[in-house]
Amino acid sequence: MESIKVSVVVPVYNGAETISELFQRIRKVFKDLSMEFQVVFVEDCGKDNSWEVISRLKQQFPEEIRGIKLNRNFGQHNATMCGLEHADGDVMVTIDDDLQIFPEDIPLLVKRHLETGAELVYGSYGEKNHNSFRNLGSLWVNKTLNIAFGTKGSITSFRLITRNLRNNIIQHRQSFVFLDGLFNWHTSHIEKVLVRHQSRMTGNSGYTIWKLISLSSNMLFNFTTIPLKSLIYLGLCISLLSFLSGFYFILRKIIFDVPVGYTSIIVSIFFMGGLTLLVLGVIGEYIGRLYTLQNQKPQHSVKEIL
Repeated sequence: MESIKVSVVVPVYNGAETISELFQRIRKVFKDLSMEFQVVFVEDCGKDNSWEVISRLKQQFPEEIRGIKLNRNFGQHNATMCGLEHADGDVMVTIDDDLQIFPEDIPLLVKRHLETGAELVYGSYGEKNHNSFRNLGSLWVNKTLNIAFGTKGSITSFRLITRNLRNNIIQHRQSFVFLDGLFNWHTSHIEKVLVRHQSRMTGNSGYTIWKLISLSSNMLFNFTTIPLKSLIYLGLCISLLSFLSGFYFILRKIIFDVPVGYTSIIVSIFFMGGLTLLVLGVIGEYIGRLYTLQNQKPQHSVKEIL
């Protein structure tokens, strides 16, 4: 395999029980391949002693580890972006800290990149070993991504990106970070390779189904105008229905002399009032995000670097 340096970026949240094993397995992979590597741990202000574990690993392997501690919890994508900014490899691999992904599969990503020259290589799971609700949430996120960016298939957090692609995405300054959206903005040279996936060894996923749905809505509002465009079609449909309803009641009055009454008026008022609040809510979401962007809220805040 061609000699390149690989930076492995690991966002860490309550990963004290797994990151030592994860690093040792990553280290063995690259030692067996005689390849230069670096592991960048980004501690995302979890509730356990992950930072102490990272500090001990750094003392044992000072040349192979870089540790970054954030001031507060910024979320997986923001933490990963921070790690990418501090990585110095020729290519970067992102991997979760929970050992559901086999670090022994990293060479598969590297090999596919070297064979095809792809700027982005996803590790695709044949079968995800999440619970049913988590799988449903992941499916929702993938479908939203496909709609928003015109992509096909699913995405995963196990991916390889080139230095050039990394340099492009770190120029983005918006506070909400969705890496796969940024990747798809900057490249269409994407490959996938089948990798293994297993159940979590310890703890629970930080992504509840509600957080995944929230992630999807943030993706739509931050990267697309789909909600605004959908209101145009909704308005057209309601206008057409209102016209047809009015025409129907007028015909009844003319032909059968049926009194119109106040019921239809009250229903129409409540309906239009609810629709108006919906439209204002969607517009408010965009205005709020413009306000946040104007304030230049940082993507992350670093407390300490080892």
